[in-house]
Amino acid sequence: MDAVHFRGMETAPPKDTPKTMTRFLTAASALASALLLSNCRQLAPTQQMPPGIVRGADGTLYYDPSARGTSAPGAPEAPGAPPDVISYWEGGAGNGPARIRINRAEQTAYFYRGDQLIGKSWLSTGDANHTTPAGRFSIIQKNKWHKSSRYGAAVDDAGNVVDAEVDIKKDRLPPGTKYEGAKMTNFMRLTNDGIGMHAGFLPGYPASHGCIRMPEHMSEIFFDSVSLGTPVTIE
Repeated sequence: MDAVHFRGMETAPPKDTPKTMTRFLTAASALASALLLSNCRQLAPTQQMPPGIVRGADGTLYYDPSARGTSAPGAPEAPGAPPDVISYWEGGAGNGPARIRINRAEQTAYFYRGDQLIGKSWLSTGDANHTTPAGRFSIIQKNKWHKSSRYGAAVDDAGNVVDAEVDIKKDRLPPGTKYEGAKMTNFMRLTNDGIGMHAGFLPGYPASHGCIRMPEHMSEIFFDSVSLGTPVTIE
């Protein structure tokens, strides 16, 4: 370090300046680290929400077929649903009893009255780890405001999502959290172990836990058009 000139006087720098500077930098670094750790501990543990799972006005979680997903601050937003080019409904066409045929390869549900096709709905069936079963079924329950008893999220007392994907039969809830089942609006149950048709997010490929997700407006039409015992074939 150069000498310091002050009012005509030449003063040599303190010999221990490097040591003093080192001690100062070490102390500053320790203080910054302590502040950072303190702030991290104050942040609620949040996760990026899966696409289509949002928190409703009533404070509960549900599947929103048009939602882009809810992300933690700074996280990239989940992609939205692709456009639905399959679904339609012809209302009063057809005679005879209602029946539904679900084609998993086409990700499409066909609604018939008698032998006449009167509507189609785009779908998202079970993924590779949760396949939607094939076979002949019938509607055994209708519940417009159904909540999943198995799949949902772990939330803390403030409503923050700590774990966004919980299988309550397999997963242990983190300490200080409670289970909150996801809403499955317009639920039409097909099996006693929870498989059914309901409104849900459709990413364009099979993505559910085994249920049959539908666009919300089509799930409402199907829900209003079926009754207990309506046959459903899944192929």
